[in-house]
Amino acid sequence: MKKQIKPLSFFILCILLSTSVFAKEYTLNSPNGELSVKISLNKDIRYSVSHQGDVMIAPSVISMTLGDGKTFGKNFRLKKQSIRKVNEIIHPVIYKKNQVVDNFNESVFEFKDDFNLIFRAYDDGIAYRFVSTLTKPFIVQSEEAAFNFPGDPKAYIPYVQNVKPTLEAQFYNSFENTYVNINLSAYDEKRLAFAPVLVEGANGKKVCITEADLLNYPGMFLYKGDVQNGLKGVFSTYPKEIKQGGHNLLQGEVQSREAFISKQEGKTNFPWRVIIVSSKDEELTNSDMIYKLASPNPQNTDFSWVKPGKVAWDWWNDWNLYNVDFQTGINNQTYKYYIDFASKKGIEYVILDEGWSVNRQADLLQVVPAIDLKELVAYAKERNVGLILWAGYYAINKDIEGICKHYSEMGIKGFKLDFMDRDDQLMVNFHVDAARIAAKYNMMVDFHGTYKPTGLHKTYPNVINYEGVHGLEQMKWADAKTDQVTYDVTIPFIRMVAGPFDYTQGAMRNATRWNYRAINNEAMSQGTRCRQLAEYVIFESPLNMLCDNPSNYLAEPECTEFIASVPTVWDNTIALNGKVGEYVSIARQKGNAWYVGALTNWTARDLELDLSFLGEGNFKAEVFKDGVNANKVAKDYKKEIITIPADRKLTIKMASGGGYAMKITRN
Repeated sequence: MKKQIKPLSFFILCILLSTSVFAKEYTLNSPNGELSVKISLNKDIRYSVSHQGDVMIAPSVISMTLGDGKTFGKNFRLKKQSIRKVNEIIHPVIYKKNQVVDNFNESVFEFKDDFNLIFRAYDDGIAYRFVSTLTKPFIVQSEEAAFNFPGDPKAYIPYVQNVKPTLEAQFYNSFENTYVNINLSAYDEKRLAFAPVLVEGANGKKVCITEADLLNYPGMFLYKGDVQNGLKGVFSTYPKEIKQGGHNLLQGEVQSREAFISKQEGKTNFPWRVIIVSSKDEELTNSDMIYKLASPNPQNTDFSWVKPGKVAWDWWNDWNLYNVDFQTGINNQTYKYYIDFASKKGIEYVILDEGWSVNRQADLLQVVPAIDLKELVAYAKERNVGLILWAGYYAINKDIEGICKHYSEMGIKGFKLDFMDRDDQLMVNFHVDAARIAAKYNMMVDFHGTYKPTGLHKTYPNVINYEGVHGLEQMKWADAKTDQVTYDVTIPFIRMVAGPFDYTQGAMRNATRWNYRAINNEAMSQGTRCRQLAEYVIFESPLNMLCDNPSNYLAEPECTEFIASVPTVWDNTIALNGKVGEYVSIARQKGNAWYVGALTNWTARDLELDLSFLGEGNFKAEVFKDGVNANKVAKDYKKEIITIPADRKLTIKMASGGGYAMKITRN
């Protein structure tokens, strides 16, 4: 006689069978075991992140929906799961260190539904990406990228700068703004935020949300939406009609959009969604996550010709010179003066910013009559100085190949590309195409007016810098309430996590909190002179501007010589200490010299620096510190030579809005 199964028992058995087949959980730990991601596969895919037992990301759903209704991440069929461990060294071409340890554990989920899902666990972060295994073209309708948090944490939110009536209209923005530090429940639901975003976690820990390896796909904005205590990804829809317009007719203004976000040809690696976790704030200032996750150059091309360096810049100071016997402006005499200055001070480049080509024509082959480019190139070459040209997006996108070929043959070293102001798929593809084609002609690219870096500078090392930052140029017109000093000690923990930035420091006119004024043609900085010097060490910037004019620099020889001496790429970087929005200190090594920079907010402070990284031996340092009256006269500073203490503990003093910079060498 067969034993009957009672209805209740049968129901429980069905649940157990269902759970064993459909509801599977996988845990992937970081190499040191402190960080873990739990992946739950049920009828959807959810992940959560913990660090030393603290929940950093609560269960969050992820998926991608295609144009034909297929969804990666819903009602899937798992084929297999595999684990991979990697521990190797990356040797960057241009970076803040000459070696990057790439150590992670990886879990690959292969599904029978034309997609894979990859999770990676590093000691300092988690990343995941979808991979399409389709062989035919398809459309991505939408992506679900959720980042849920326990409780109601505070976050540093960079809203898009201009408030526009719809979220869709906010896709068109310059990716420049200061941060608001608010609880997520107080998020302004009328506004998008751009990545990276930093969220405060348990026990003083921080979570930085951004993305990496963005190629052929729209960038990720972050938005609260209907999530109570979390953020979700929002993506620009695909442009349908684009019209020339905007600043001096140099922008592509989207007139209408499709209902989807991306077109793909088949097999596709989608961008990494990145969650960086830090126990101490200063760890964020030396993160390598984005660089490690980015693709290497597809052709394994030789980029040894890329030469980073400093740039004498004309635009911020409005071409203002004094003690000269010619009319300054956009003309050869002015630029020859800049070239002479750069040559004398060992500055590698001079930039011709907006104005060298005929205005409102969006034609980079039309040069204004007052400029003879061939003559300037020859003059600069004789003095070991290279020239870089500013170019608006719409102008260069007409014929990237032809323009790069023309100016490369003339001897121009690169372009500063501006006013992209979008990150939809077409604009992301423009960045990749511009980098690739410029590399073909041995030209460097500085992407100004653009979104945050996602690792393209690893894929194409001729991408030498990016903007995507509320830089010093904002001080030409900023409202008096703008707090750039606090911003300066916030971006190393957030924006700089994504990669280098074209902040354009170096002001010789410096103002205290109450003396600052926005003066467009004789601009000034907020904070002390030593703050400006220290920013050359603190801010990662392989192509680094000297924003002020040669006349002002020649009047300040000590500061100018220090700025000119600071390298722009490094052998090693060490995060010393820091607290978001309050203070930061970083040490960077080049050859036998170490450079140390420190910044504070508007609070004057003493800070102890641990210099034990120097090792054995006797060391001296050339020091630039805030003068005793820097709290009243921001340009007040003192230069001195000191001996590094044997115990390697050095206490420094910074004035309100102050900074500290030094170069350390062996005795």
